[in-house]
Amino acid sequence: MTTVENGTGKQEFAGKRALVTGGSRGIGAAVVRQLLDAGAEVLTTARSATSTVPEGAAFVEADVRTRAGAEALAAVARETFGGVDVLVHNAGGARPYEGSSAIPDEAWQDALDLNYLAAVRLDSLLTPGMRERRSGAVVHVSSAAVLTPAGPFLHYGPAKAALENYSRGLALELAPCGVRVNAVAPGRVATPGGEATRERWAEVTARMGAAQAESNPDDAPPLGRDGRPDDIANAVLFLASDRAGWLTGRRLVLDGGEFPMG
Repeated sequence: MTTVENGTGKQEFAGKRALVTGGSRGIGAAVVRQLLDAGAEVLTTARSATSTVPEGAAFVEADVRTRAGAEALAAVARETFGGVDVLVHNAGGARPYEGSSAIPDEAWQDALDLNYLAAVRLDSLLTPGMRERRSGAVVHVSSAAVLTPAGPFLHYGPAKAALENYSRGLALELAPCGVRVNAVAPGRVATPGGEATRERWAEVTARMGAAQAESNPDDAPPLGRDGRPDDIANAVLFLASDRAGWLTGRRLVLDGGEFPMG
């Protein structure tokens, strides 16, 4: 196990209570592992249990796309820890369609519920405790898709853009209470979910025609490789740590140089 320490030799998140949504695999699981290694108590969630939930984390099945699911999860967090100091919204995703006109209403709504409103609902339930304690950190996992709108995912990118706009507003609201809110926007990351999405995207764009297919390049980013889950987790932990104590209302793009100065 890798122990994450601060400059004093102490585990950086010792005594901290963290909740990570979508923490059963990929980026979410990497965030959970790093928080555990740094000394935090961690509760994580997904719609179904898997064998990939990091050992040492408390786990609860929950569907954060609904208000009822968010309320149930928040109740477990209070019962388990008494509240949270770090809240990481990682749950997200969408399936591609053959252009915007092919996206059904329910897919638009599901994209909003999972990628935007899930964070809004859970924040509204758990940040009041942070306000009272006058400390806490919220990290929203967005996407570089906000920088590159693509027809097959026109329901996904705008939902993440809404999340980022909301993040900036919430950061301003909570700053006087000592609570920080930031976002990370990953580009291409090598995860099972990401690979499956790219395969479906390639199939859809191939059916849409060669010109549209060019919007899904297979070339690696300028740094020469796809991102790894730990690349994103490193950024999440930085934003949630005291090292970022004067940083709020910001988005950090992690894309291997694909979108310079994005």
